[in-house]
Amino acid sequence: MVVFIALLASALRLATPLIFSALGGVFTERSGITNIALEGMMIMGAFFAILVTEFTNMPWLGVLAAMVAGILTSMILAVLSIHLKGNQVVVGTAINLFATSITAFLLELVWKRSGQTDSVERALTTNPFHFLENIPLIGKLFSGMTPFVYLAFVAVAVSYYVLYKTPFGLRIRAVGEHPRAADTVGINVYKIRYICVGISGMMAGISGASMSLGTISLFREGMTSGKGFIALAAMIFGKWHPVGAMFASLFFGFCEALQIQASTLGFDFVPSEFLQMLPYVATIIVLSGFIGRAVAPKAVGTAYEKGHR
Repeated sequence: MVVFIALLASALRLATPLIFSALGGVFTERSGITNIALEGMMIMGAFFAILVTEFTNMPWLGVLAAMVAGILTSMILAVLSIHLKGNQVVVGTAINLFATSITAFLLELVWKRSGQTDSVERALTTNPFHFLENIPLIGKLFSGMTPFVYLAFVAVAVSYYVLYKTPFGLRIRAVGEHPRAADTVGINVYKIRYICVGISGMMAGISGASMSLGTISLFREGMTSGKGFIALAAMIFGKWHPVGAMFASLFFGFCEALQIQASTLGFDFVPSEFLQMLPYVATIIVLSGFIGRAVAPKAVGTAYEKGHR
């Protein structure tokens, strides 16, 4: 029982950055934009969260900086994909490469070395509701929880409400399904898509901050390890729905936690290299068996040109 609770607690922590990024992906794809640049936005968020915290000693200001970095990075995708009608997959790939390179350059410029930054003295690695750890039986579940874990579930609730309970959410879904029809009733397709891409950048930025400020208190090159793409898989597995994306993220988080806790669970006979593959193998299996049954928004990936028939 203790081992299972520890595994579940680890899964919650590991799923947190996936939840944030998957929610960002839901907003962009619901509006009709394919966003494979989540990985790059996460990298930018992770780096600038540490950079600002290092110089201000204010971690929440670092989170704000991560959000701004994510939004600014997402605007590259917005301009090139929405107004310049660029191929969204190619643009997303270029952003991922750009983010990896620019953060490596800035790391060398600021910290005078490659690989990783110094650890920040103040980070967001402590549980703000530590009294929950005293609850009998399930108290261990809250051990080591960071503010980001709680924020992730709040973000799921807010995203669901915005998408399915507000006129703005209806407009987002209309633009993603039939932008021309939405345009004819006065909805500004470009504006909605810009806003949704910006939201995805903000969420991916928080996701990156949750990894650098909420986990290891530093930025390390390659620290995202493809989590942006796993978040995309969670979005598809969750049928482009905030709650579904959350549960899919928890599944992938559980797979990663299983790999980390393997020795505790008695899986020492399995080579560590195979265990490290587990989250990515799970992603491939889920997508190969599910993607054919998942129906994406009809206009996703298609550039919209006003007045063109």
